[in-house]
Amino acid sequence: MEIQLWRSILCPYELAVKELVVKFEHIIREHKQNDLYSPIEQVKGRVKSVSSILEKMQRKHIPMERLEEEVEDIAGIRIICQFEEDIDAVASMIRNRTDMTIKSEKNYLKHIKQSGYRSYHLIIYYTVDTLNGPKKLQAEIQIRTMAMNFWATIEHSLQYKYKGDMPLHVTERLSKAADAIISLDHEMSSVRNEIMDAQNSSQMQSNLVRDILNNIENLYKLSNKREVMKIQDEFLRVYKTKDLQQLERFHRQLDIIAEGYRAQAVNYLP
Repeated sequence: MEIQLWRSILCPYELAVKELVVKFEHIIREHKQNDLYSPIEQVKGRVKSVSSILEKMQRKHIPMERLEEEVEDIAGIRIICQFEEDIDAVASMIRNRTDMTIKSEKNYLKHIKQSGYRSYHLIIYYTVDTLNGPKKLQAEIQIRTMAMNFWATIEHSLQYKYKGDMPLHVTERLSKAADAIISLDHEMSSVRNEIMDAQNSSQMQSNLVRDILNNIENLYKLSNKREVMKIQDEFLRVYKTKDLQQLERFHRQLDIIAEGYRAQAVNYLP
């Protein structure tokens, strides 16, 4: 196949990966802006290389004319979660979306591969707009914890090195590492609520500080500098206490002060 033809085939998949990554990253931002815990920690995307596509086609005896129908993971999205419980939440989120249609799901959490690999896979249909009009294509979404992703990355590298013929002693050590990853995920799940509370408090404080500083910056335009400096000093005093309730109280009081100055500014308009 000509190089130019490969480019034309892969171009829509590159667009799909970019769009999907942006959409999942927006979900993370929405949760954080609303002081909510995000089940998605991070998201990555890639388009399968031509050599990987050819290798898969050869291994599975896929003819060139069936390339886009049978190679389902040309576009790949990897969603990383903190906890195993988050995987179900993300999968449910995807099922409820109107811009993605699920073709199939594979649960390698309940049905762990012999190698020890664990993850949740979805094949979706996703439509992108191209110069030639809408194109419906397939993409694979892998959802896994950070611990699962660490193990899978190492396993993938070793599989590549040994070309699928991994020595027994390496296989055994990988299997033991997979058991350790399961224990780690279970241990993290046991303190999930405490970790989520801590992260939510941290995000709430970050949002409050952002809003307070925006208000103080705006006050510089509406009131005299000396008054704003007093407000700023009070903010720094409250911030040093690390008391979220005090910070929320200061935020509410500052909103009232800022609203008063804005009302005065409107009344003074000619």
